Amino acid sequence: MAISKSNTIVNNSFLLESKLALQLYQNYAADLPIIDYHNHLSAKDIAEDRNFKTITDIWLKGDHYKWRAMRALGVPEKSISGNATNEQKFTAWAKALPQTLRNPLFHWSLMELKNTFSIDAYLNEKNAAAVYKNANKQLQKKSLSTRGILSKYKVELVGTTDDPCDDLKYHQQLAKEKFSIKVLPTFRPDKVLNIQNAIAFKSYIKELEGASKIKIVSLSTLLAALKNRVAYFNENGCKIADHGLIHMPASCKSSKALEEAFEIFMQDKKANDFEYLDQFAGVVLLALSKMYFKNGWVQQFHLGAIRNNNSTLQKQLGADAGSDSMGDYPQAVNLSNFLNTLEHAGQLAKTILYNSNAADNDVFATMCGNFNEAGVKGKVQFGAAWWFLDQKQGMEQQINALSTMGLLSTFVGMTTDSRSFLSYSRHEYFRRILCNLLAKEMEAGILPNDAAWVGKMIQDICYYNAKKYFKV
Repeated sequence: MAISKSNTIVNNSFLLESKLALQLYQNYAADLPIIDYHNHLSAKDIAEDRNFKTITDIWLKGDHYKWRAMRALGVPEKSISGNATNEQKFTAWAKALPQTLRNPLFHWSLMELKNTFSIDAYLNEKNAAAVYKNANKQLQKKSLSTRGILSKYKVELVGTTDDPCDDLKYHQQLAKEKFSIKVLPTFRPDKVLNIQNAIAFKSYIKELEGASKIKIVSLSTLLAALKNRVAYFNENGCKIADHGLIHMPASCKSSKALEEAFEIFMQDKKANDFEYLDQFAGVVLLALSKMYFKNGWVQQFHLGAIRNNNSTLQKQLGADAGSDSMGDYPQAVNLSNFLNTLEHAGQLAKTILYNSNAADNDVFATMCGNFNEAGVKGKVQFGAAWWFLDQKQGMEQQINALSTMGLLSTFVGMTTDSRSFLSYSRHEYFRRILCNLLAKEMEAGILPNDAAWVGKMIQDICYYNAKKYFKV
């Protein structure tokens, strides 16, 4: 199956509609390293230098994008997340892929097969067995272990996503052996903000008590425990915090009533309702953001997704099962108030804002321009097109909004936000789209027809801005 000549649309000119676009991509973007500052990869897999047994393990397990597509085609859940064999699941995906035309999965899948395995063919039901056998054989090679894949894609930084209670032992192992690629933890405290689910929240508090060695009976002791974990993460190389929220809390000012209600809530094992949900989240999040500032971290806010819409599927498979979608929540006022509160206190860290709904593009792009700082390039960032917007149209819309409402030249560029080690082709996907968009405007006389000038900006967006922003 390893084919030397191109048999698919993924060739040198893929997504590049002119010679100038190809020139920009090849001369300024193609060979740059990757700083993947936000993803959901396993530090354990990297530390153990795992070789996945099958392409199903590395490519399909946990990939809710592919799961959604297969469900849309009526594929039985057994062949998606159920007890079918790995080969049966791969065959089911191979059969589905030809029907994903115009969905980004079609492009991504072709690129991942070609770039990782040199398999340059349209995957389908007929060649599924051969592709499965070929890929599985290659996956046993050292060159396609987790570390081998990272090296293959020229990755310099992997920013994992980690719960505050994580012991970070695998990050410590990688740091101790001085692994050439930086694998840094990211502090993700979502569970501590989810107080509306009392049972899950109180169970999590027990974990946090164990990790911090602090008994949590009040708001002050909760914040002390979180401060303890922030310090621990900082000691272990953390530079970034991340949060997945519907929207920013409306209130972040504490009160005696809130503090008393939280103490009662924690004391009463049968209490299931907490009156101050939004205020609690706001107070905790504001306190955390001030901790991030003190440690020089970057804070990220992923806003607007409505998760676990299908309660039946959630009950069967848990979260991240492929039943999430865009929300249509108001974002501007709460976001403005939260950032302004930190700015007024002189404690606003570098911030990246991500929206899940394209209708919010201009809102987020303009919000970022409100909070700048002398000597800091693009302090508050309009983040890369995220989740359902992570495709050609979505990327172009994000780039256009940022360009029109702010400065594209300050952008820290793409991140995979993925659970798969094969997703690094998305950086190439983004780079090609960026180069093509700029080339079109150069040829139309909208931008200077100066490849070196524009090329320098491309290099900054694809690599150098992130390197400076995250100080890596």
